[in-house]
Amino acid sequence: LAGQGPFKSVLDGDVFCYYADGEWKTSSSGKSLAVLNPSNGKTQYKVTACTRDEVNKAFQSAKKAQKEWAKVPLCKRAEYLYKAAAILKAHKTPIAECLVREVAKPAKDSVTEVVRSADLIVYTAEEGIRILSQGKFLVSDSFPGNDRNKLCFTSKVPLGVVLCIPPFNYPVNLSVSKLGPALIAGNAVVLKPPTQGAVSAIHMMHCFHLAGFPKGLLSCVTIKVSELGDYLTTHPMVNCISFTGGCETGISISRKANMVPLQMELGGKDAFIVLDDADLEAAATNVIKGGFAFSGQRCTAVKVVLAQESIADTLVSKINAKVAKLTVGPPEQDCDIVPVVSDASANFIEGLVSDAKQKGAKLCQDWKRQGNLIWPILVDKVKPEMRIAWEEPFGPIIPVIRIKTQEEGIKHCNASRYGLQGCVFTQSLDRAMQVSDAMETGTVQINAAPARGPDHFPFQGVRDSGIGSQGITNSINMMVKIKTTVMNLPSNSYTIA
Repeated sequence: LAGQGPFKSVLDGDVFCYYADGEWKTSSSGKSLAVLNPSNGKTQYKVTACTRDEVNKAFQSAKKAQKEWAKVPLCKRAEYLYKAAAILKAHKTPIAECLVREVAKPAKDSVTEVVRSADLIVYTAEEGIRILSQGKFLVSDSFPGNDRNKLCFTSKVPLGVVLCIPPFNYPVNLSVSKLGPALIAGNAVVLKPPTQGAVSAIHMMHCFHLAGFPKGLLSCVTIKVSELGDYLTTHPMVNCISFTGGCETGISISRKANMVPLQMELGGKDAFIVLDDADLEAAATNVIKGGFAFSGQRCTAVKVVLAQESIADTLVSKINAKVAKLTVGPPEQDCDIVPVVSDASANFIEGLVSDAKQKGAKLCQDWKRQGNLIWPILVDKVKPEMRIAWEEPFGPIIPVIRIKTQEEGIKHCNASRYGLQGCVFTQSLDRAMQVSDAMETGTVQINAAPARGPDHFPFQGVRDSGIGSQGITNSINMMVKIKTTVMNLPSNSYTIA
């Protein structure tokens, strides 16, 4: 279904196009980028490789279109978004098919991602109307030494052109979580999708095209990052960057961005602390759900379990019993564990497991790998000197560190370079709040695994996990700036009694 029917225009021969000036185009470079199927390592799709000049023209068109878009009434902007959401939901099947084939997302989860994204767009439009329709009024004599001869009006105005860069694991949802807030706030958008996930994002963008957004307002450029990545992120017409992806890439972008506002989510080493009074059955269930969903390829996946020694054996036993029930195989069959995105990712994961085993950790299951498909493993008795205690695997591997006290668990969590999310399992409200207050992460979940959603919840990290806060409301506020107008009066203004 990809590139067929209403999506026919996004495909030129066997190459998927880029989007600019309201049209789908093939790059003059004549080059393409291969999108591999993680299940078999073969080329599934090809996307056109844009040139430097084509990227520049996309920004020029965006800059021009944004000036007119900012004049469009807020309620009309919302109507465009409502239409895009309806079209996206109506075409969930071909987009979900792309997700299955290019990022190996289980079929049912792929459909869920598209539907969830449509719902996010609708909520964004509604929230945008609430936020952006309100300003602030101040009078000067509320500050000492001033008379009431100045009236101050503040409003929220768009930043300009927002560069949106989503990751491979949620190329639709994390695209619209950036596009929606940017558009309702009056900005233009240049989207740079991940190569693995590009075709899903291209189909998503076509839904916005079908909704009739003004030409030039939206662009989707597919590039070879090694050649044009820096040019894209340092382009002088970029007024904001919203990036979700690898830590090192995000840090590199932030160092070069100068005065451009940044919204970045760069991954995590989400700690799962289990105290000795916890409901161990619930904890084990959440380790499985939080750690192995989409083969652990989630920024909020459980990345390390910190269990108090007195309950560790029982907890590990319960987790192992549940691991044995996980299905392993292709995403088309809705298996629990599917291939990870690339050979490089699989090799990295294998390196972490090998290092832990050599240094004395216990593998609770036999290591098994076929290509990019890695069978789930719980790695018990992990020590701080092992790489897996600190590095983010982004795969179906969960380490267990045994701790004596809750303070030891907190100390390990806070010593990480990451600080996205964490969680604690306990039946004591007092202990839960103690851990929450002490844990240096953007979010703390109590008696539930780390999770990204719901999409309107604030979502942020500390340290190398990111800059700024996401979540629909926070994203809208981040993509606007305060404009102040002061009316200077010839005489003081007071209410007449």
